[in-house]
Amino acid sequence: MKFTKILVVALLFGFMQIAFAQENAEVVIANAQKKAKAENKNVMVFFHASWCGWCKLMDKKMNLPSTKNLFDDNYVVAPIDVLERGEKEKLENPNGEDFMAKYGGKDAGLPFFVFIDKNGKVLDNSLTEKKENLGCPSTPEEIDSFVNKVKKTSKLNETQLAIIKQVFTDKL
Repeated sequence: MKFTKILVVALLFGFMQIAFAQENAEVVIANAQKKAKAENKNVMVFFHASWCGWCKLMDKKMNLPSTKNLFDDNYVVAPIDVLERGEKEKLENPNGEDFMAKYGGKDAGLPFFVFIDKNGKVLDNSLTEKKENLGCPSTPEEIDSFVNKVKKTSKLNETQLAIIKQVFTDKL
């Protein structure tokens, strides 16, 4: 009887681990592409980690009332958790680091983002011409580069792009 109880507890624990496991990065991106096809949008794959202050700031700026609809109307955002530490490693999306490397971000740092079309073609990523990661853009040059990447990969007009530029310029 004791063995049966231990077995039941072990099985329940195993099912709980599966239930709380993150979705594979490949599945997250494939689902985003499927949604992007249906909604005629591009995908913004957003690589981040729970400990990353710049990731949190970028997420916050993209989700402010003045910017959320601009991003949501033009992209399917696919967040991928990578580079976690210790017990937070369970937050990672399996294969996330592989996809980050595939998209040019192997040693880029976080946050790292890539814009892909609904078929998976890379349109741009967060690397500058000098191959430096913009991360969460904060300098005037970084913000201009980010806005140009958004302009290139979205249907936003100049007024909408100016809103994004202002939000990333403002200190929160």
